[in-house]
Formats: sequence, C-alpha cells, structure tokens
Amino acid sequence: MILSMTGYAIASAELDSGSVSLELRAVNHRYLDIQLRMPDELRVFESVLREAISAQLQRGKVECRINYAARSAQSGAALNRNMLQQLAAWNKEVRAVLPDAHSLSVADVLRWDGVLETPTASTDELRDMLLGLLQTVLQEFSASRAREGEKLKDFLLQRVDKIESLRTAVMPHVPAAIAAYEQKLTARLRDAVQNADDERIRQEIALFASKIDVDEELSRLASHLSEMRRILSHGGAVGKRLDFLMQELNREANTLGSKSVDAEVSRSAMEMKILIEQMREQIQNLE
Repeated sequence: MILSMTGYAIASAELDSGSVSLELRAVNHRYLDIQLRMPDELRVFESVLREAISAQLQRGKVECRINYAARSAQSGAALNRNMLQQLAAWNKEVRAVLPDAHSLSVADVLRWDGVLETPTASTDELRDMLLGLLQTVLQEFSASRAREGEKLKDFLLQRVDKIESLRTAVMPHVPAAIAAYEQKLTARLRDAVQNADDERIRQEIALFASKIDVDEELSRLASHLSEMRRILSHGGAVGKRLDFLMQELNREANTLGSKSVDAEVSRSAMEMKILIEQMREQIQNLE
C-alpha cells in the first residue's frame, strides 16, 4: 500500500464528566514531527499518545488536537449532602448571634462552591478513552492517506508510461540521426582540411559519434522506470527511494538533451523533464 503524508480524521466520545473530540491532520515533512495540542488537565497523557501515533506513522508533520468540554454544574450534577448539612449548621450559628440576619436562600445555597457535585472521570478512564479514540481516528486517518496514496500512485504510473513511450519513440531516431550527422560532419571536415586522409577523418568522426550516442542514457532510463514500477507495486514507505530515482531520471534526461543532435530527441528530452518534475512534486507527499 502506498501512503500519502497528507490526511485528516476526527472522532468524538462522551463521558459522564464531559465530551472529548480528537482531530488528526498531517502534511508532508522529511521526518515525523508530532505536535500535540490539548487542555492542561489532559497533558499527563501526552507521552502515551505520542507513542501511539509514532507506532503507526513514519513521516509527516502531524498535528493532534484534543478538545475536552466538561459538563456544566447543572448537567448531571448531584447535591453534596455533607456540604448542605454544614451550611445549615453555619446558618443556625449565625442566626443565633445575629437574629436579624437573613437565612440563606435556595439560590444562595446552590451557588455555594461544592454544593453541586459534577461527575469526574478517573485517570484510568480518561487514558483508556483517549487511546481508544486515538485508535479510531488513526484507522480513518490511515484509510484517507491510503486513498490519497493510490491516487498518487496512479498519477506516477501514468507519467512513467508516458516517459517510456517517449523513450521508445526516440530509439529509432538515434542511429539515423547519428549517421546523418556523421555525413554532414565528414563533408565539413573534408572541406576544412583538404590534406587530411580518410582514416584520420574516420577516427575523428567515430570519436565524436561516441560522444553523441545516447544508447546508454536510454538504457538507464528504462532501468530507472522499471525500478519505479517495482517500488510502487511493492508499496510501503517509498517516498525517499522515489525521490532518489527522480534525481537519476532527471540526470539521464538532461544528458539525453545535451547530447542530442536531433530535434525530435531534444523535444522528447524536454517532455521527459517536465514529466519528471511533475512526479517529483507529487512524490514529496508520499510517506
């Protein structure tokens, strides 16, 4: 499977104490860079969450954002009877000393800190919930990266086929182009060097012909394209290997263009370079 470094997923969960949402997004990066953004009360779980993400991802700039919304005091709250009894005792003592003092109203009592108890989650409950939520998000996140990776794979294979077609079309032009250039160069040499013997001219022509022969470049292009197909079919973390192959392909296309003595070969070399650049840009998004 080919994986893109670009992906997004989000999931949420409900607890008695509140609701939690976990969002994961990533873009391309040379290495694995994980940024965790979460409330301070959940910061204790940062290391275990980071380990869980690192276990499944190899490259990319990953942002994990966690939001925690605690229940309000009026939602699922219960009266703290011990605190109510304490308030009643204080109210009685105060009235005994100050008979004219007003008694506490129901609203006063309910606003008193600690009278209303809201549910709280234990550390273990929060950790288990966060890890379960993260695994759910990672599954969808990986699925989205796989879908994007397949699109990139198809894109790359289409360019590989186009480069192969250009290479195949160039091959018949090379011998004829070299032969025509040899004849042209021979005529020029004979005109320029009237006293030169034919053997010396043939040697010079043969030397120059070897310099403009592109058979080796075409052969290496075929080898690199075959290796690209093999890497893409094998899958896994292919980004760095494909990026290296782009350098090799570009080198052969440059040499092909510089050694060309034929307009068709030069045009094909330029088309190859454009296709290679298109692939190189997209490969930056692959893990």
